[in-house]
Amino acid sequence: MIGFIVAGLVIGALARLIKPGKQNLGLLATLLLGLVGSVIGGTIASAIGTGDVFELNVIGFVVAVIASVLLIGVAEAVTGGNRRAVR
Repeated sequence: MIGFIVAGLVIGALARLIKPGKQNLGLLATLLLGLVGSVIGGTIASAIGTGDVFELNVIGFVVAVIASVLLIGVAEAVTGGNRRAVR
């Protein structure tokens, strides 16, 4: 379980580095989005037959980072992140 949390944090951090612009997300939000992304990546990797959901493999990791980048974009859209003041 601790390994799953650490992997989620790493995946969330990588996703924030890949996503352009400044994200107004805290450490907990990064962790949660990384965890959700890692579950999505593991599920897709399992569906195509490259491993189990909780197994760390290259395809699952890559899909998890992509899913986390997309989730960060959705989180920004929902919370209204990166809004500029209109003058």
